[in-house]
Amino acid sequence: MSDSDVLFRALADPSRRKLLDALNASDAQTLTQLCEYLDLTRQAVTQHLNTLENAGLVTTRWRGREKLHFLNPVPLQEIYDRWISKFERPRIRALRDLKKRLEGT
Repeated sequence: MSDSDVLFRALADPSRRKLLDALNASDAQTLTQLCEYLDLTRQAVTQHLNTLENAGLVTTRWRGREKLHFLNPVPLQEIYDRWISKFERPRIRALRDLKKRLEGT
């Protein structure tokens, strides 16, 4: 499976997206803190975090006995650069305006 497949598969799950939203709002959270965002068992949240970590979306660091989780935005930026930046608003607006003029609406 390619890196982009792993990344998109990780993003496909709503629970994992909630975890990413939680880390985006406040980085450096423990498993206990992240469990508060989901109505799932601790083991299920751990599995979701492992999937996100394998996709490169989450990194971890130990602080004493606590494992802290951090959002890694680099893979998301790579998706943006490859897939989304081509459709930036100014270009879309220009195409929309051109279409309106050509169709006379």
